[in-house]
Amino acid sequence: MGGEAAFFSAYDTVLRHWPVEVDTVDVPSPYGSTRVHISGPKDGAPLVLLPGGGTTSVGWFANIGSLATTHRVYAPDLMGDIGRSVHDGAPLRGADDLMTWLDTFFDELRLDGAHLGGHSYGAWIALNYALHAPHRLRRLALLDPTNCFAGMSPVYLLRALPMLIAPSAERVEAFHRWETGRTPENPAWQAFLGSTATARRPKVVAMRRPRPEDLKACAVRALVLLAGRSRVHNVRRVAAQARRLMPEASVVLLPNASHHSLPTEQPDELNGLLTQFLA
Repeated sequence: MGGEAAFFSAYDTVLRHWPVEVDTVDVPSPYGSTRVHISGPKDGAPLVLLPGGGTTSVGWFANIGSLATTHRVYAPDLMGDIGRSVHDGAPLRGADDLMTWLDTFFDELRLDGAHLGGHSYGAWIALNYALHAPHRLRRLALLDPTNCFAGMSPVYLLRALPMLIAPSAERVEAFHRWETGRTPENPAWQAFLGSTATARRPKVVAMRRPRPEDLKACAVRALVLLAGRSRVHNVRRVAAQARRLMPEASVVLLPNASHHSLPTEQPDELNGLLTQFLA
């Protein structure tokens, strides 16, 4: 098995390891169809989780069992990224189009009043959506958000370059091992990460940092969870900027977490903090 077939096979394998029942639907939008996995009680408070870039919705496998106990969790594959969402409609030119995509997603699934969480690139989208449509959200959870409060490390970007220019399973795995300091404990997740090298990679949406005045005016109660060993950015600077620009937000540092492993490795503390915040 090669090419995209190997990627989708690895994707499906991780999804089968989700510890809760999953309903899968495709949601229409002007940009194409959005694949979303839904778990949890139908009368639970809605929670939308946006994954990090290049990880897809299945990357919440270590969190879904806990979060879906009390919440109705909606985990989409990001439009314009790898995964089972199909971008065959209007082009994604930037953040404004991603906001329109999420507006349609919330409309189709009737998610007004939902909590919204995101990791990395997904956190950047989530924060921008909270600034775009605060009236639609209850609470906002940002997991080691990139390009929200500070820029990305040049060292990190240089280390990622070979993987992006000529992706291979070996380069993807080596990059994740450099950033996290370990090999993933879950073998299905490790195989999935390697398989992303064979996925069709779309054009990346440029991540422009929100304006300070917009962050200071954010009307959604927020939790910023930072990975203490993140090599993506200067964590102390991110924490300081988050506290300065969003003084009402709770900023929490998880000292033993890395950026890429934050949702998947040692998830008990993360799940506990999210559950407490969303209660």
